[in-house]
Amino acid sequence: MEVLGISVVALVVIAVAFVVGAAVQGVVGLGLGLVGAPVVGLVAPELMPVVPLSLAALLPLFTLLGERHDIDWRGLAWALPARIPGTWLGVLLVGALSADALGVGVGLMVLFSVAITWRAVRVPINRGTLVAAGLASGVTGTATSIGGPPLALLYQHRPAIQIRTTLAVYFLLGALLSVLGLAWAGELPTRDLQVALLLAPAVAAGAWLGARLRGRVAEDRMRAAVLAVCAVSAVALLVKSLA
Repeated sequence: MEVLGISVVALVVIAVAFVVGAAVQGVVGLGLGLVGAPVVGLVAPELMPVVPLSLAALLPLFTLLGERHDIDWRGLAWALPARIPGTWLGVLLVGALSADALGVGVGLMVLFSVAITWRAVRVPINRGTLVAAGLASGVTGTATSIGGPPLALLYQHRPAIQIRTTLAVYFLLGALLSVLGLAWAGELPTRDLQVALLLAPAVAAGAWLGARLRGRVAEDRMRAAVLAVCAVSAVALLVKSLA
């Protein structure tokens, strides 16, 4: 049985992944793409990167409805403009690469994200690093739907609420830029947007769960468990894509 040309089993698996990813992002500030993108790449690669990107633009709205404090607007003023040329480069990659090549890109990006999150390094937040992070995020976010790690690497030592709210604003505006860039290039299938709309309740459920877990679950424990799952998914996606 299929819905919009996608098997119901695949849609259920993707929905569960986005519930988990949204819950994690609600606690630690990022996670929707890290959890969701490898799963989409495994079970329905034809939905990459539009479906994860569309949902990445939706989730921050739930975050900002509950928390709107301590946003680093000065940092965003440097990172967001730099995402524009990065988005353009990402659009070029989407048009040039096959689904398998994008799968390799997603897998490598997830593994890189896991590595820098697991063995975090301290990078200073200044104009240069913010611009570099925005540019890199534009490329990876548009091409693989995983654009959070470059900026999260900079903000990981800031207070938790600032990480969540600053990244939420960045994800919202950045994902919208990427979606508009894909639309301009003719890489935004209507079917993919319909699938994203179908999966929106899963993101809402994950956002609700994340808000309930915040403050009750040790972030380090949840992060470690999720990163392990992400790493396994990324390796499986790499094997599938390369094979």
